[in-house]
Amino acid sequence: MAIDYSTDVGRVRLLIPDTDADSQLLIDPQIDALLSMEGSVKLAAAAALEIIASNEALVGKVITTQDLSTDGPKVAAELRSRAKDLRQQVDEGVGDDSVGFDVLDFDPHLGVLGYEP
Repeated sequence: MAIDYSTDVGRVRLLIPDTDADSQLLIDPQIDALLSMEGSVKLAAAAALEIIASNEALVGKVITTQDLSTDGPKVAAELRSRAKDLRQQVDEGVGDDSVGFDVLDFDPHLGVLGYEP
């Protein structure tokens, strides 16, 4: 099944990147949980990157065989750096995808001549 990038789950996948529909790193309910906990696509993506980085650091050690070399800790560091960048973008309001509102007191009589709260 193709990834729907018009959804928040799809947007998180695009940012982390987890775009191979046949071999996904995280399942939709995990991303939904991150969206619920973090409150925005970018913060959920940052949390997802940190989870993937932790896994990479645990599993992907430095390995060298013949022509192939992998460096799990280095990959994990790059993922954490990307997560930090996403969090900084949210802090700076760059492409902020969170939706919010303020609750204000409402008094329909306020401003009427002679009325004092």
